[in-house]
Amino acid sequence: MNKKRKVFSYILMILITFLCVFPFLWMLMLSFKSNADIVASPLSLPKGLDFSNYKNALRTLNFPRMYGNTILVCVISILIELTITFLSSFVISRMEFRSQKLRSLIYGYLILGLSISPFILLFPVYRINVFFDLRGKWGLVMPYVASSISFNTLLLTGYLKALPDEIDEAAVMDGASIWDLIVKVTLPMAKSVVATIVIFNVLYIWNEFPYASVMLRDASDYTLSMGASFFKGTYTVDYGGIIAMSVLIIIPELIFYGLFQKNIVEGMTAGAVKG
Repeated sequence: MNKKRKVFSYILMILITFLCVFPFLWMLMLSFKSNADIVASPLSLPKGLDFSNYKNALRTLNFPRMYGNTILVCVISILIELTITFLSSFVISRMEFRSQKLRSLIYGYLILGLSISPFILLFPVYRINVFFDLRGKWGLVMPYVASSISFNTLLLTGYLKALPDEIDEAAVMDGASIWDLIVKVTLPMAKSVVATIVIFNVLYIWNEFPYASVMLRDASDYTLSMGASFFKGTYTVDYGGIIAMSVLIIIPELIFYGLFQKNIVEGMTAGAVKG
């Protein structure tokens, strides 16, 4: 019985892996076909390795600038959101409140964002950006920060709650200030969950399109997700260019995810078990 269950598990795992990998393999296959072949026979194999779509994508898009804009937005957004959410999570999980209802109210308010799709807030966020004159890629930073607070708080609070109180007491007895306790004691112990948060937020910002399409007007500010707009005209669509561009965007993500997948598993497991 155990052997049959093991064989079934392997077959199921192979099937799930294939279903997950197939869309990328199909997209990779389509990137070597002409627009006519993509429309006429999307499931057929390419006749050869034709790199004209990639040449067209590299010629059309300013990839260094788009990569630079995306990385800049990622770094600034993550630094701000980590600072805010780590400090707020530390207060909620490690500090004493006169009223537990107040703690629960603050925590519930921060977590409430998980039940609201950030995309239905596009117009209000756009109006706020216009009011504060936040334009270009700088207009993406605060929306990304705000949309990440709930998820970050959920992971950080659950993890920090499980840390022994004796650690804080020992640090305070040794003369540590509140900032020493946060930066030198608590933060090093939360490296795994912080790494998980960084990875998930990088992948989200790397692929995010709705906010970028609304906030960005100047092509010099475009992030990678806006690349598709260069291949779509009023009456025509360059499918090959869009697909080749998508492959060039996804490959760095796959490398990034592959390098840090261990941190993702460790962080999610720690947050789930210790929370």
